[in-house]
Amino acid sequence: VLTPQEIDELMQIMKNLAAEGKSILFISHKLAEIMAVADRCTVLRKGKYIGTVNTKDTTPAELSAMMVGRNVNFHVEKKPAEPGDVVLEVKNMTMASKVHKNNAVKNVSFQVRRGEIVCIAGIDGNGQTELVYGLTGLEPLVSGELFLCGQDITHTSIRKRSTMGMSHIPEDRHKHGLVLDYSLEDNMVLQRYFEPEFTDKAGFLRRKNIRGYAERLIEQYDVRSGQGPVTIARSMSGGNQQKAIVAREIDKDPELLVAVQPTRGLDVGAIEYIHRQLVAQRDEGKAVLLVSLELDEVMDVPDRILVMYEGEIVGELDPKTTTQEELGLYMAGAKRDEVKA
Repeated sequence: VLTPQEIDELMQIMKNLAAEGKSILFISHKLAEIMAVADRCTVLRKGKYIGTVNTKDTTPAELSAMMVGRNVNFHVEKKPAEPGDVVLEVKNMTMASKVHKNNAVKNVSFQVRRGEIVCIAGIDGNGQTELVYGLTGLEPLVSGELFLCGQDITHTSIRKRSTMGMSHIPEDRHKHGLVLDYSLEDNMVLQRYFEPEFTDKAGFLRRKNIRGYAERLIEQYDVRSGQGPVTIARSMSGGNQQKAIVAREIDKDPELLVAVQPTRGLDVGAIEYIHRQLVAQRDEGKAVLLVSLELDEVMDVPDRILVMYEGEIVGELDPKTTTQEELGLYMAGAKRDEVKA
């Protein structure tokens, strides 16, 4: 939740404390930060001790292989984007804040086209959450209009948006992504149970079809659970809960995929996998709106970056030509006036 400049400051503070003779135990899965400040690194995988290395004698690639059990590709492989028709159009969107009297999102407008990944970047708490709530129907707009594939969805229900082609990987997987006390198979059909494939004419669930569908997704997306489709969602690891949500939302074959913090708290292997899925959606001609606080993700995955600061979009950047330092200035509001000018 910090800008690159703030991260550098924090790293320096940690180094200064160590130089004064303090002992620091730093728990992180961000390899760049580990390499920058740690003297030694101990790796745990699935609750087991894997090994301890001196950071000066290792590389991020070697550390990631210890963490995941295989080699990981840090760079997101993708061909140049070929944007098509507009899928999502946001016009003059304003959203109320639950924290203060000022609006959380102020008169925001942008478009997302087929075949592109657009990322909303910014420090946490600058209106990203409220923006997504408005897009997905979780909260009403104060003002503005939303269009999905040319149709006005400003006042439509969440289910209507879903059946029209919107998928949502939510920021909080426990609050908005899963019913934790349901089985994995029931969570897989949360937004499709009413379709003829899963419910008969009398209104009874087709349990055999639901089980088969869940088993296919578990296999395809490598969702690891103790009892397969009957596993209670609450008992699964965070990474596998996230994979289950990603599987469900992508398998709906959406026109628009809204992915909010899709890799939060995941290991480098799961991050690599989810990034590949986002790019695959783009390459199939879908529109992807990524909302992320992870700077590496913001720089590596999208085709365009929109920076939010205090509820407004203060800059549009090309990840191929910008730097983390420039992005950090926009995130901190330092370049806001230049954009308006």
